Amino acid sequence: MKMVKLLGLVLLALVRLVFGSEEWHGNGTEVESELNVWTAPRPLRVGLTLIPSAVAQGAVCLDGTPPAYHLHRGHGTGANSWLIQLEGGGWCNDIATCVHRKNTHRGSSNYMERVIEFTGILSNKPEENPDFYNWNRVKIRYCDGASFSGESYNKAAGLYFRGQRIFSAAMEELMSKGMRYASHALLSGCSAGGVASIIHCDEFRGLLPRRTTVKCLADAGLFLDVADVAGGRSLRSFFNGVVNLQGVGRSLPAACTNHMDATSCFFPQNLLPHIYTPTFVLNAAYDVWQLQESLAPRRADPQGYWQQCKMNHVNCNAGQIHVLQGFRNQMLNAIKMFSLSRQNGLFINSCFAHCQSERQDTWFGNNSPRLANKGIAKICW
Repeated sequence: MKMVKLLGLVLLALVRLVFGSEEWHGNGTEVESELNVWTAPRPLRVGLTLIPSAVAQGAVCLDGTPPAYHLHRGHGTGANSWLIQLEGGGWCNDIATCVHRKNTHRGSSNYMERVIEFTGILSNKPEENPDFYNWNRVKIRYCDGASFSGESYNKAAGLYFRGQRIFSAAMEELMSKGMRYASHALLSGCSAGGVASIIHCDEFRGLLPRRTTVKCLADAGLFLDVADVAGGRSLRSFFNGVVNLQGVGRSLPAACTNHMDATSCFFPQNLLPHIYTPTFVLNAAYDVWQLQESLAPRRADPQGYWQQCKMNHVNCNAGQIHVLQGFRNQMLNAIKMFSLSRQNGLFINSCFAHCQSERQDTWFGNNSPRLANKGIAKICW
């Protein structure tokens, strides 16, 4: 793995993943982009498809409603290729936060947008998404609160922790839509969805024929098990609540849980060494969510010393910059062994960002991060 310093960005890249899509088919409704001669073309808008049959399998959102997805059909050279994007959106780690979550689109399909825009890695325009624009592109909605990995139930609160069943039901649905015949398949995800793409990577590989080229992409999913600015382990404590409340341990790869506790195995840095399927990690070394909620959360900074810095890095003093650089170094060290495998790839930049594959400006824009004059979209392919 080569490290390249370019215009202040530290970028690591190795291996190109193969994979793009177009057109809509399913139980939902497609709403195509409209071209206005006075404005730039609007992004493709794709309708929601529920999976009612999943309810009988107990594969339901936190409130018991059926899971859902958005599908835009592939065409031409991408007609037999599939890109699956697992939606992100944080986690809930106790009854109170999960009860609140089930009354939002993060916990119930009743509240999900009926139409969403497909941009970035989901775009149907070759100039915006050169490798995946004509693939079957799917966004699976996130409504379980544990990175599609829970397996439990709380009767008193009426909470269904069924993330693992949702993933399985969604895969079964897509297999029936033609994914079983895929020549290429990419499982991707951002943030909590990025964690899910790592957890389910080998499982996804196992669902498809051996002849299918299968790879995984984790965007902004490299959450680190590190000390916060007060010396505590804020994120570990939070993840421990998620794992124990939602029974996540049952869904985690046994190769990890056989020698580490389940909470440790919810951290991608401990999962990556056990993944056999080729995987690409896309992450900001200064991931803004982790800086705000893991490195310097309010409970670790009650006096607000970090408040201005974590919201805008230009406000950081020399001491705080030193701490941020230490966080970056821990991230690079955490994936050092992973990067040595020739089948894996990385794109780590020194941007203050979170999730770069779904945003058009970072995925494939004029000012998107570049390595050897190639944007993220081209490095990832």
